[in-house]
Amino acid sequence: MKRFFFAVFACSVTMNFVGAQAASTPNVIIIMADDQGYQDLGCFGSPKIKTPQIDRMAKEGMRFTDFYSGASVCTPSRASLLTGCYASRVGNLGVLFPRDKRGLNPNEITIADLLKAKGYATACIGKWHLGHLKEFLPTSQGFDTYFGVPYSNDMTIDVSQPLANDIVLREGVTLENIKNRVKKNLVPLMRDTEIIEYPADQNTLTKRYTEEAISFIQKNKEKPFFIYLPHTMPHIPLYATPPFEGKSEVGLYGDTIEELDWSTGQILETLRKLKLDENTLVVYTSDNGPWKLASNSWVKGNMNRRVGGFAHPLRGYKFSRFEGGMRVPTVMWWPGRIPAGKECSEVAASMDFLPTCAAIAGVDVPNDRVIDGKNLLPLLEGRKGAKSPHKAFFYRTEAVRSGKWKLKRNELFNLEEDIGETKNLAESNPQVVKRLSGYLAAYKEDLAKNKRPAGGPQKQPRKKKNK
Repeated sequence: MKRFFFAVFACSVTMNFVGAQAASTPNVIIIMADDQGYQDLGCFGSPKIKTPQIDRMAKEGMRFTDFYSGASVCTPSRASLLTGCYASRVGNLGVLFPRDKRGLNPNEITIADLLKAKGYATACIGKWHLGHLKEFLPTSQGFDTYFGVPYSNDMTIDVSQPLANDIVLREGVTLENIKNRVKKNLVPLMRDTEIIEYPADQNTLTKRYTEEAISFIQKNKEKPFFIYLPHTMPHIPLYATPPFEGKSEVGLYGDTIEELDWSTGQILETLRKLKLDENTLVVYTSDNGPWKLASNSWVKGNMNRRVGGFAHPLRGYKFSRFEGGMRVPTVMWWPGRIPAGKECSEVAASMDFLPTCAAIAGVDVPNDRVIDGKNLLPLLEGRKGAKSPHKAFFYRTEAVRSGKWKLKRNELFNLEEDIGETKNLAESNPQVVKRLSGYLAAYKEDLAKNKRPAGGPQKQPRKKKNK
């Protein structure tokens, strides 16, 4: 299906795409932190973590207060962002590990697929986590190039993966003993489909991702480009380059965020210098909420052991369907297109990036499959009367939000008045419960009819035990 779609699409693009259009077609950069809490930016209320670059980005752009990731854990949230669909629709993948043989189905159409067909240069830089085997890697999903760690930085290595001829081996690893050096927190660094460094020097990842992104921008400044930059940090274990170590008031966790802020600032400054700023949409967001580690992160009074973020004033953390698990800090910047210093409290989500990017680039959203995301341009541009394009937003299949109301199993919350989800109003609002329950039931029914498989071996249903 994917090949047929692009065979037809490429013909129309080739007939209409000329150099003048290339020069004016907007660029897109999506920067995504890993496990960053809702409060962990100055512009989202952090009292101690300093993020002057992203704060400036918010002053020059728009802050989204009710923006959601596609899931409360890594793999499904990334599948949702890139495909414009709820994760349950596109394979319902759980967190993938180096032992897994599954991944995002190559038949899915990603943001990179759409934009590449329009003539964009496309790069994925950072944590992929949608399958580490060749058929699932970014270069099989619409990206021209890939540089990064293929999954979470607390994992290991699949020693069956191809090694580059000039691979850099560290910490006593050799070609002869690499199979015996499979250890938690030792992960590979990849270029396209080969491992170029093992174990990856995690202290320098944020810095190297930044350098890679800037180099890509400079190389492709004369044509439209799309950069997907999913950072490794602040997923644990935490690392920062020496200039940032010990600088934050909340320890190593804060150090990593402040380095991400620096990284974002470097990218924005590059765009300004190259006079690409008014032709580039830049998004900063997170893949889900923070680890629930705030209560036990102070070890022997050592502030540098802080390893978890802050979801305040939200309830819940990573893995949770409460707001703290899926509502994420998000800032969008596009000088001259996004009005400066604005705040948007309408419901929006990372799955909306695909149709929004399609609208920006002037391409059609795939019509041979269900796409759940919606075009956010009316909100981004601050158009008068623009509202959330979502009648209902679903937290996987366990909860639903419509307007100010959120139903989570048998609990009903008014998020406008109770952002911390402390008061269950289900008993006093039976009609609201009925309406939202209907949305959730209809969504589950639609999934049963229109869900698509993951790539690789399919999970077999569990056998029923004889009673």
